[in-house]
Amino acid sequence: MGTARTRPAPPSGARAERSRHAIVTAARAVFIAEGFDAGMDRIAAAAGVSKVTVYNHFSSKEDLFTEVIGEAMGAAHATMAQVRSELADTDDVRDALLRAARALVTAATDPTRLALRNLVTTELRRFPDLGHAYHAQGPAQSAVAMGELLTDLCARGHLTVPDLEVAVVQFFGLTIYPHLITGSIGSDLPPDLADRLVTDGVETFLSRYGTASPPPARSTRTAARGS
Repeated sequence: MGTARTRPAPPSGARAERSRHAIVTAARAVFIAEGFDAGMDRIAAAAGVSKVTVYNHFSSKEDLFTEVIGEAMGAAHATMAQVRSELADTDDVRDALLRAARALVTAATDPTRLALRNLVTTELRRFPDLGHAYHAQGPAQSAVAMGELLTDLCARGHLTVPDLEVAVVQFFGLTIYPHLITGSIGSDLPPDLADRLVTDGVETFLSRYGTASPPPARSTRTAARGS
């Protein structure tokens, strides 16, 4: 058997970084406008580089699309990390959850992210790996960040969360899922309704998990009392 070839490392340096950024920016616009069928030559032309340059940076169109998703989601994850850092010592659990919810809604309603999500949904049957890439770069990381925030609040005695995984999904369901549903059909929620959903969603979440009115004991799986 022959020795497997190792793919060369991607180009480095300031010029290479500028090319990579141009490729990802162009790919995002082309994918959104034309779908995943868009050719790499089309992306190269939009980026102002050669097709060879594109393949020097990305081994495949799937690899490039994953990078597009990661860049699009990066700002959202940075915002959540900043919110968690700012609220590290807060005693106002309601404010903490409201700020987290609004950061999530802002990220979820970004037109580029909505367009990429809808593209992934459209292409899932033909390219299931796109869905895995989107989930890993987007929702999975958001769930981790939200879980860390809830765990912090549990550790300080503000929440009692018997099942962290369920609590994260419920928080998303009360705050951002309505936006994702309406966004998937090319619509959006009226601002007043969107704000009421966030405010009431947080109140509903606190009525279940807030220590001021602890819920009846249920499952103790993945307990999150600061552990």
